[in-house]
Order: sequence, then C-alpha cells, then structure tokens
Amino acid sequence: MNNEAVSREKLVTDVKVVLSDAEDLLRATAADASERVKSLRPKLEESVRAARARVTEAERAAVDKAKAAAVATDRFAHENPWKTAGIAGAIGLLLGLVIGRRG
Repeated sequence: MNNEAVSREKLVTDVKVVLSDAEDLLRATAADASERVKSLRPKLEESVRAARARVTEAERAAVDKAKAAAVATDRFAHENPWKTAGIAGAIGLLLGLVIGRRG
C-alpha cells in the first residue's frame, strides 16, 4: 500500500472517530435545555449526517478503485504470464537483497 493510500485510510479512520465523538456529545447533551445547545444541536446533527455520508462515499470510491486495480492486474498477469513472473522474481530478489543487508 502506498503512502497516499495509508494517509487516506488514516484520514477516514480519524474522521470516523471525530464523528463518533460528535454523536456521543449529541447524546450527552440531549437533556441540556440551554438555548445555545438547542440552537446548535440541529446544525451539528446535520453536519454529522452529511460527513458520515461523504466518508461512506469516499470509502465506496476507494473500494471501487481497488477492485478495478485488482481486475487490471489479474488481466495483465493472465495476458503476460512470463513478464509477470519476471517482475515478481525481480521484486523478490530486490527485497531479499534489502533484507539481507539489514540483518
């Protein structure tokens, strides 16, 4: 997984945590009768709903892209078995060299 994918995954996880905390805050202040809380509550609820929807859509898009990449990789591997074996062997050799130097 590349750095961009890891960063995106971490961002999604962080946003989910913030949304969960916001929902907990909404539940905790349900009995608060102050005017400020009453006026902010609907706006926060809508923001949380909208953010959850965007996170869900971003996750769906990421899964779709990953599936498309897997299909393309599978197709390439079936159409070019020798090239695929050569690439895999070269990557294995390079990883072996790197690991061997560390030890």
